[in-house]
Amino acid sequence: MKFAMVGAIGAIIDFGVMNLLSHFTNMSLVYAGTISFICAVISNFTWNRFWTYPESRSRPLINQLAMFFLVNAAGVAIRIPTLHYLEPPLLHFFEGVFHTSYATAEFYAKNITLASAVGIVMIWNFFVNRYWTYNDIDHSSEV
Repeated sequence: MKFAMVGAIGAIIDFGVMNLLSHFTNMSLVYAGTISFICAVISNFTWNRFWTYPESRSRPLINQLAMFFLVNAAGVAIRIPTLHYLEPPLLHFFEGVFHTSYATAEFYAKNITLASAVGIVMIWNFFVNRYWTYNDIDHSSEV
């Protein structure tokens, strides 16, 4: 449950930063989504280390951060193609099917694309982080 709450906080950060960067600076979704992902990863690592899995602090910070970084680097490798290839057809879909303005279609396409990428990467991150990065915790103590 704590992992899910941390993930929700990370998702809020992810969506907030992506929307700010892509809509107010006209940054492409791939760049804005990568920066927002890094912000969310920093938040998630901090919350997971100190709140979700506090007993994982038995592992040195640098080692655990390196493991978390590697897992999330693979997550970015999954995320970037998802952002790059899913946004254009969704944009076309929203413009054509719902006959919305370009700005509205773009807003929906970017956010649904990001939600899809977050969902896919969340599954990857949960299992790999739980069983590798934070594998030094007692499974019976999870709430």
